[in-house]
Amino acid sequence: MSFTWFVGTRYIKTKQKQSFISLITLLATLGIAVGVMALIVVIAVMTGFESELQNRILGIESHVLVMRYGESVSDIDKTVKAIESVDGVRSAVPFIYTQVMLRSSHGVTGAILKAIDPSRPGPPVFVGKQRSLNDALADAAPDESIGKPPGLVIGRVTAEKLQVGVGEPIFLISPLGKGAAANQMPTVMRFGVAGIFETGMNEYDGQVAFVRLDVAQRLLQMPGQATGLQVRVDDIYHARQVADGIVERIGFPFWARDWMQMNRNLFSMLRLQKTVMFIILILIVLVAAFNIASALIMMVMEKTKDIAILKTMGATNRHIRRIFVLKGVLIGCLGTVIGGCLGFLLCAILKRYPFIKLPGDVYFLTTLPVSLNMLDVVTIGICTVMICFLATLYPAISASSLDPVDGIRYG
Repeated sequence: MSFTWFVGTRYIKTKQKQSFISLITLLATLGIAVGVMALIVVIAVMTGFESELQNRILGIESHVLVMRYGESVSDIDKTVKAIESVDGVRSAVPFIYTQVMLRSSHGVTGAILKAIDPSRPGPPVFVGKQRSLNDALADAAPDESIGKPPGLVIGRVTAEKLQVGVGEPIFLISPLGKGAAANQMPTVMRFGVAGIFETGMNEYDGQVAFVRLDVAQRLLQMPGQATGLQVRVDDIYHARQVADGIVERIGFPFWARDWMQMNRNLFSMLRLQKTVMFIILILIVLVAAFNIASALIMMVMEKTKDIAILKTMGATNRHIRRIFVLKGVLIGCLGTVIGGCLGFLLCAILKRYPFIKLPGDVYFLTTLPVSLNMLDVVTIGICTVMICFLATLYPAISASSLDPVDGIRYG
């Protein structure tokens, strides 16, 4: 190996008359570097999108959703105790979930009303900068003695649509409550805006409104009942196993779905896009690998006499193959290292200085999220080196099959 290493590294440094081959080698190295850099940055951005989307979804939705087939949950305390006894469950909180209309003096919009008990652990949603959703709902209890209406916490986009601020009145129009007569008119109830939250996702900031559980039970005529229970677990990646354990513990007619099942299409789309982008950008590396093959083929043609002399001095076909494979792999490794360094540098710049802005009404973020996964980086490096290795096989085999006599005669 020391012999092949010596000759292979010497062949990288060509003479002045072979400057064209040197140029192709340089372009191949730069092509590999650009391809690796683009792969690292794009995959890091897409991983950041997936991670940020996951964090924001889990920040407002439950890890596991537990409901009953065709009816509401009536024995709340007993069900909560049974669920919280399952291994891996952190908390179980009852909720009411229904569609309503919100109206102010400036407009009307549809919304999804989500009622939770502020005395129980709630989602990590903040109203303002430091006030939690539970604190806002705890202060939103109605007080008939002073004419204080119940409070409603709405999203930033909803507040902009209705042109309302904290403390201003807002009317909630609900569908018929449970047990109401078929010809009964929809219920209209006056609320006050108790707070405005912002998750950065228009799907939530413009559609979801939070209210106290006891207020929703009275509004929808569901005393002591809930639509279901939202469960938070210790390990989000074991939510499926925890959901199965919950169903096994409380039995039929309950059913449970974890967050990955509820958002399967969204995350499947992100993973598919990540895979497609990887395949598209790896073509850049493939083009650069063709340049490596071209440089090696021309070097074989130019080094015909040298190869013949090496063979007459005792070099085997295996030695010759190794020499040219080594040169191609060294070019690929050099380009991979340069591209990796540039990719890490660009990712660090994007993370430290988020100068690329995104439209908030299209994306759920306003800047590019960057999250480097070392497994992705290693995969990119291995794939790049393998492509470079495959590109060297044909030139190396051609060089090793050269007849020494023909090489000396025509070299």
